[in-house]
Amino acid sequence: MARSHQRGTVRLEHNSWVGFMNLKVLDPTTGQSKWKKQRVGVLGAKSKMTKYQAQDSLEEVIAKRTGGSTQPRADERIVTLGWFTRNRFFPLREGSTWNEGTAASRKSDIERDLLTNFGEVPMEQIDKVMLQTHLNGLARRLSAGRVKHARFFMKAIFEEAIDQGFVEKNPARKLIVPKELRRVDKTTLTWEQLRLVLASAPLRDRILLILDMTETFRPSELFALRWSGFDMGGNTLTVSQTVYRGKLRDYGKTKMSLRTVHAPEGLANELWLWKQACPNPTPDAFIFPNSRKRNGVRRNGFIRTDNYRARVLKPLAKKLELPKLNFQVLRRTMATLAQTKGSIKDVQGILGHSKADTTVNVYMQSIEDSVKHTQEAIYCELTARQKLVGGSKNGKNLVRFGTVGVVDGPQVIVPQGQGA
Repeated sequence: MARSHQRGTVRLEHNSWVGFMNLKVLDPTTGQSKWKKQRVGVLGAKSKMTKYQAQDSLEEVIAKRTGGSTQPRADERIVTLGWFTRNRFFPLREGSTWNEGTAASRKSDIERDLLTNFGEVPMEQIDKVMLQTHLNGLARRLSAGRVKHARFFMKAIFEEAIDQGFVEKNPARKLIVPKELRRVDKTTLTWEQLRLVLASAPLRDRILLILDMTETFRPSELFALRWSGFDMGGNTLTVSQTVYRGKLRDYGKTKMSLRTVHAPEGLANELWLWKQACPNPTPDAFIFPNSRKRNGVRRNGFIRTDNYRARVLKPLAKKLELPKLNFQVLRRTMATLAQTKGSIKDVQGILGHSKADTTVNVYMQSIEDSVKHTQEAIYCELTARQKLVGGSKNGKNLVRFGTVGVVDGPQVIVPQGQGA
């Protein structure tokens, strides 16, 4: 085994002697070893030791750390951000905090928005300025959500690296979300526009869309519905599976995804009529199957969300001159309009959200007419007439006041405790 005879180097920093040593380290991306200068730490104050004494102290530290060997140790490898993220961070998140669909989406975003630029860079060489500059660049071309997710995962990856002992500091800890973010799409439709969509759709799509608007299913839930989950007598629909990227799953996006929902009587009747006309009304068949033929054979599988959006929703939006029409717009629209029909908890239950915060802060938008009505009500309360009530005590006139309603014209309010 090769022996190490290095003495290292000593440098003066802030009136203290700091030692550095050379180590042969492994680069996991190339499998090759190379020399790297590593900071040993503060050896002592300049006022308490000479440079020669600091050098002697450094030699003792080097001897303890290397044992006289130049061979690299496993914990002294050059770890790149890409290696750590793919081999140490992703495995911890997959199956624990991320389900299959979320994992695929998150990993794709991290690869594109972070590892494309920093994947081959050693983690110790990445600093706050590099990350903030990169984040500012993302803000000029990506949505606000993607930028915020990028910042979140930068911090999370480095925090995990600290816990596992690969780095000492988190350069992403104080990253600032750029002010100039692309506007988040918050398109919603009106009741009139929704009725126009339903009136313009053929039978299958009309029933599919009115079901989605009423129950606000996610497309992964909507296209997995089977006739076995429809109870005509009980007016209920049960979501027992979801579909995602061409696969059936026994779980959904949240714990509330797999659920039984109420179907209004009129909707239940329409579903019953569709059952008589659909290609396959057997219990195991999908309520809205993909009935396209391939090689002369009818498939009757489930509909893919991207295909339905391209073949049905986009043409309808163009035909009816709507600003936008997709399942996200429909869920946001129904969450917004439903706030005048029930409580926030009611809307949360309809949308299948685990947290009411998601319902309120992400999906619900303000309704202009409702805002105006609230402003009118506030103004009426502020300008309500004050009723003056006279009385006397010990020969002094007293005035009490109380609200009696709104009157026309300016009002004079007598402060409490002053005579009339």
